Amino acid sequence: MLIEQPPHLYRMLFPNTVWRIEDPVRKTVYLTFDDGPIPEVTPWVLDLLDKYAIKATFFCVGDNVRKHPGVYRRVIEKGHRVGNHTFHHLQGWQHTPGKFLENADRAKELIDSPLFRPPHGHMRMNQCKKLQDAGYRIIMWDVVTRDYSRFMSPEQVLENVKRYTRNGSVMVFHDSLKAEKNLRYALPRAIEWLLEEGYSFERIPLRKDT
Repeated sequence: MLIEQPPHLYRMLFPNTVWRIEDPVRKTVYLTFDDGPIPEVTPWVLDLLDKYAIKATFFCVGDNVRKHPGVYRRVIEKGHRVGNHTFHHLQGWQHTPGKFLENADRAKELIDSPLFRPPHGHMRMNQCKKLQDAGYRIIMWDVVTRDYSRFMSPEQVLENVKRYTRNGSVMVFHDSLKAEKNLRYALPRAIEWLLEEGYSFERIPLRKDT
């Protein structure tokens, strides 16, 4: 559970970041996809979301946007929201705050969004503050499906969705080659289950008041 749904104490280490967006009126979930866009997986995700008329938020790696601008453009044209996932998918713990911010700013040249998610969810508290001071809205998560893990079966990924999702959950999938097998099984079944449970789907707001 420390991975799939981070405890309150861990969340407190990063104040003013977004983990969950609870709606007082209706059951809502926020689908997010990390590590794309790539032509092998992202278009399939977009087609599936179209099938269910669902909008999501894609945290894009800047270098993938550079390599696959057409796929990135399609994400935006479909009405989905985008966010910054650094240019080189940097793991924050391995870099200085200045280097981490510099890489995020490089991605920002291609990704027009204030939303930011640290790759692997790893960053130091001083990196978090530096990013926030620079105007980024940092989006963490309430549920990590672990679709990227070779130790997880597709059925286990789906079970993570069913076990941990609650009103306001920000849920992480990955439109990546590493996650593809688990994603193709779990995502459509997760969507069907969430709809049956009465959830609606929203994009991550760009600002706290939107």
